[in-house]
Formats: sequence, C-alpha cells, structure tokens
Amino acid sequence: MKPIAVTLGDPAGIGSEVVFKALEEISSSTPVWIFGDWNWARQSITGSQLPALKRVTGLPYSYDRGETRLFIDIAFSDSEPVRFGSIEPAYGQAALDSIQAALESIDQGHCGSLVNAPIHKQSIALAGSEHTGHTELLAAHYGLDRYAYDYAMYFDSPTIRVALLSVHISLADAIRQVSAEKVAALARLVHREYTKIYGAPPRIAAAGINPHAGEGGIMGDEDEIVEEGVALAMNDGVSIVGPLAPDTIFLSASRGKFDVVIAAYHDQGLIPVKTMHFERSVNVTLGLPFLRASVDHGTAFDIAGKGMADAAPMAWALEWTARYAEKFRR
Repeated sequence: MKPIAVTLGDPAGIGSEVVFKALEEISSSTPVWIFGDWNWARQSITGSQLPALKRVTGLPYSYDRGETRLFIDIAFSDSEPVRFGSIEPAYGQAALDSIQAALESIDQGHCGSLVNAPIHKQSIALAGSEHTGHTELLAAHYGLDRYAYDYAMYFDSPTIRVALLSVHISLADAIRQVSAEKVAALARLVHREYTKIYGAPPRIAAAGINPHAGEGGIMGDEDEIVEEGVALAMNDGVSIVGPLAPDTIFLSASRGKFDVVIAAYHDQGLIPVKTMHFERSVNVTLGLPFLRASVDHGTAFDIAGKGMADAAPMAWALEWTARYAEKFRR
C-alpha cells in the first residue's frame, strides 16, 4: 500500500506525542509519512521514546520504497521552543502548512490516504484560515461546496457508525436547516461512500429530531421533514428507514440492525459514539477522492507536553485507515 500521510496538528497540543507513541503500537510494516515541524515535534516526547525516523526537508520526489517510516519536516520553527497549551498564529500556520504538504504528497501520488492529529480552531483562525476545521479545509481543497451533498462528517467505530446532518452550528440553527432534500442528499452520499469503504451498501436509519421522533406530530412536526427526505432517498434506491426515536436508534445500530445512523445534529450522533468507543472511533470525511480519518478528540492543551496523552485513539485511526485504504474505491 501507499504510505499514510499523517499530519501532527497543532504543535502546542498532543498531536506529535500521540503519533510518535502510536507508531510503536502499530505494525512496523504499515507505511507512514509524517508531516510537521521536527523541532517542535521532538519536544513533545523524551529523546529515548522518539521512534526511528528518516527525516527529510520538503516533499520528497524520490524515495526508497522499502522505507516504511519517513518524517517530512516543514522546518517552520527553526530552533524555537514550543509553548505547550498556547494559542498562537505560528502554531496554526505550522498546522496548516503540514496539511498542505500532506495533500501535495497525495495529489502527486506519493501517499494514498490521510490521518490528521488535532488542530486548534482559534490558532488556525489567527493564522488567517477561513475554515473551522479539517473537514472544511479538505472540502475546500477539492472543490466540495455543499455539506451533506458533496461531503460530510462521518464517524466509524466497532458497533456504531454515524453521519451528521449538520456539524458546528447551534442546535437552533441545526433544526432550522433540516430539509427533506438535505436528508436525502446525505443518505445518497453515505450510500455511495460507505460502499467504497466496505464493498457493500449500508442499511441506513435516520434519527428523529424530537423525542419519540415527534410521536406523529404530538411533539413537533419537524420529523415530517425527515420522513420526506427518507422517502426521497428510498426512491433513489437507498436502503433507509426513519425517522426513528433517537433514544433507541443507537442501541439498535449497536446490535447490528443498522449499519449507519444519520444523526439530525452534532451531539445527537457524537454522544453515543464517544461514550461507547472513545478510544476506537475515527472521524472520516466522506466525499474526498481518498480515505481520510482523524482521531475523535482535540488538542488536549491541559496535558500537552507532559507525556500523559493516551495514544490508543491515534493507533486505532492508523490501523483503521491501513485496513481500508487499499479497499477504498475512488
């Protein structure tokens, strides 16, 4: 397989630490190219714990295909010490530069998939980014304009898989923005992208918005919109049911009745995933021309630089990506 491009995220967070630790946990035969600032990255972990990595400056155009581990140094910081837990425009810029270098490696055919360590929204904003996170950055890079239609945030774990109808907006706005067309579009996108990953179409269930999915309109009529969207998707050949009561739909999915749940808003989908599989869940961007995943946690500024970070989620993200990257049909 082609190497997995791995970006280290915000230098002031735990990204470098969890990536370096995870490399010791996954198979040595899994090819990984790491993109980040070496000076800042190596400060995240003691010298004796640093993995054996060949380090190069800039994107390599030729390399030994027998090499499975490579560090591409964007050489942003010179010799400056990192201030762990700090929000700085320089840290945001380093994170953005690392992502750009990794995408170039994929676009030029060197790497075949992408795994991202966490970035910090405020730091990249200070660096001038108009995007709020990886999902939006990657979608913009590949000209994907419409959330739910062209791209979407999807979470994969051992027993629950969730696609979000909306992401980082208020709950009031999330409910106002629900439309039948958007529900149907996301169902079609999930159907297409899940099949690329797993080789077979999914059984999808749409969660209701209100308690008991509105109970026939007694608790609100918003779920009638979801029902219309489900009908539209069914007419397009998508295997989907709903809206179903949100307090039981994830239990049914965890027991194998459904492959993917479409959650009506961010926390409706993320609470069950993180509660059941925090260490074994990945955030996947659907709609990209390659498989992209990230850990399902943030920069953890409170423990950054202390050697306390748990690398299990990053190890899972790398193993999951390695498992499905070759199967992913572009």
